[in-house]
Amino acid sequence: MTFTDDEIAYLRSQPLARFATLSEDGEQPDVVPLAFEFDGTHFWVGGVGASVLATRKFRNIRAGRSKVALVIDDMVSFDPFVARGIRVYGEADEPIERVGAVGPGIYARVTPKVSWSWNMAGEPAGETWYPSRRVVHGEA
Repeated sequence: MTFTDDEIAYLRSQPLARFATLSEDGEQPDVVPLAFEFDGTHFWVGGVGASVLATRKFRNIRAGRSKVALVIDDMVSFDPFVARGIRVYGEADEPIERVGAVGPGIYARVTPKVSWSWNMAGEPAGETWYPSRRVVHGEA
């Protein structure tokens, strides 16, 4: 399965994600906010200039800790309460040089493995929290 048209539109409308890799000790998540790009299948994280290779996200990925997570969410309204989001668990490839949304740079491709989304329609919360949609990517 894959992302729905509504999920893809949401991912492309959001400029920022929280991105987690495994820290040096392999025990704790190392979370950083970052801009991301979504091409309809994969996520791309990175930036311009060789100094991006020294960032924690790339140090962790290049050390073989390739399991990553992205959380993309927003709060549409407090009154009424409206929140929506997507959480993605995936595998990151080694960084490569490519032209991304912000120009040429060094980026790592993230292949989604499992994702959860909620409230893509942007509806107010009701008596219970929003139901989520879980997808295992790469399965028919």
